[in-house]
Amino acid sequence: MFVPKTLTAVALAATLAPLTLATAPASGADTTRAYGGPKPTIVLVHGAFADASSWSGTIKRLQRAGYPVVATANPLRGLAADASALRAVLAGISGPVVLVGHSYGGAVITTAATGNPRVKALVYIAAFTPDKGESAAELAAKFPGSTLGETVNPMPYPLPGGGTGTELVIDQARYPRQFAADVPAAEAAVLAATQRPVATAALEEKAASAAWKTIPSWALVATEDRNIPPAAERWMARRAGSHITEVAASHAVPVSRPGVVAEVVLEAARTTR
Repeated sequence: MFVPKTLTAVALAATLAPLTLATAPASGADTTRAYGGPKPTIVLVHGAFADASSWSGTIKRLQRAGYPVVATANPLRGLAADASALRAVLAGISGPVVLVGHSYGGAVITTAATGNPRVKALVYIAAFTPDKGESAAELAAKFPGSTLGETVNPMPYPLPGGGTGTELVIDQARYPRQFAADVPAAEAAVLAATQRPVATAALEEKAASAAWKTIPSWALVATEDRNIPPAAERWMARRAGSHITEVAASHAVPVSRPGVVAEVVLEAARTTR
């Protein structure tokens, strides 16, 4: 069993064309380790009510450590479709990959990594780690503590084949306390304004596979999370046999604690060959 260590100081268009916040070459002399193997490309997948810019602080630290980084735009429309979009991004990257998912992005990497031998590690940042047949919605409800349902507004959106679907957005006035309580108020207000809504279908869709059963994983538990109960994050991480780190942070831990997030990702990346 892995024992958590506590730190006290502390998603892509439907066309499948990858939109990236930051990229670096996936091969070459500058991405080679001392022992001669290539450094993995670190692929960051945001979750619901956020966008790829939420990884900015983490990206700077990973790039300073010499790693190539790609931050994808997660469509947030359906688990299978979002995983397919991520697979398209991975197909354009050569060499080994470390997949990192925040929040609902954890469900996406769990599905997308299945059967891909180039994915060497999975990293879950305050994220869902579903098993086959589980949805994000049911995992969030498995333990008490989430107050997300009280803060979201449902909105209709057009479906490609006709008809309408329902997406959720967090009320901007309630976003800071719900999602980013440890982020400065002005910055949290920007996050609220730029949040990307998630389709209810994405949260309710059951995972078709669980890549963590065959790929080593790491998990960061945000103990002040109001979206996903920390007990749920901890339970999922232990079930997956993940290397666990805990930090006193909100659900927006990539924004409020980018240094901690980067260290967890680097720990995973250093184990790859």
